[in-house]
This record gives sequence, C-alpha cells and structure tokens, in this order.
Amino acid sequence: MTLRPFHLAFPVHDLAAARAFYGGVLGCVEGRSSDEWIDFDFGGHQIVAHLDPAAQPVAVTNAVDGHDVPVPHFGIVLTMPDWHALAARVEAAGVAFGIAPHIRFKGQAGEQATMFFRDPSGNALEFKAFADDAQLFATGRDAA
Repeated sequence: MTLRPFHLAFPVHDLAAARAFYGGVLGCVEGRSSDEWIDFDFGGHQIVAHLDPAAQPVAVTNAVDGHDVPVPHFGIVLTMPDWHALAARVEAAGVAFGIAPHIRFKGQAGEQATMFFRDPSGNALEFKAFADDAQLFATGRDAA
C-alpha cells in the first residue's frame, strides 16, 4: 500500500495566531484559506485550522512512560535530525513544552524521541522520531 496524506481539521480560536504558529514557528506552508479556515502543509499532510472563537483546550491526560500525555493530540514522525531542529526552533520561539524533548521507552521496543507542546488555541501536538524507523510499530513481542 502506498502511504497517502491524511487530512485533519481542528478548531482554533484565532486564525492570525494559528497562521503565525503553524506557518511561522512550525514552518508549514500555507495553502488555501478563507476568513474561517486555513489549510497547511503539515509534512505532506493537510491540516486545516477552522475558526471557532469559543475553542477551549481539552485537559485530559493519560500516563505514558512517566509523563502525562495530553489526549487528544496529533503530530508527525520526523527524522531524528529534523526532530532536533524542530525542538530547537520551538524553544527559540519561546513555546512552552508540555513534555520537554526526551527519549521515551529508552532501551525498550519502540524507543523514540518525543516532545509535546500546544498551539495558541491549546491543541496538543506531539512530534517524535526514531533512531530506527522499524521501531515505529514495535510491540515488544518482536524480539523472540
């Protein structure tokens, strides 16, 4: 099967802030837009920020490897060099990390670099990378 781009629409309370964050901080190329939504190229995937002035962040978390991971969240699996570059860019922009860049599941199946932060509307994002992309769907049952 050929991997196809996904599409995700999500609420934002301020389109100008979304444009500055996704376009400026994350470097997503802007596509079509209107007074109520903006398309962004999110690593080859289409995400659409839809205006909802009443949008409120969700405060649910699940424990994962010693951290409270926000639910829901979305993001991209990057290459390790791109992950490091994004972490530096986000930090330089003064964006607060909800979960600072670190290695999760160290020494275990699925070991990965991960970081979480929120956009200006409170939407949680996770960016991760693997030293070995074969670990993306590792279960721990893989090594026998």
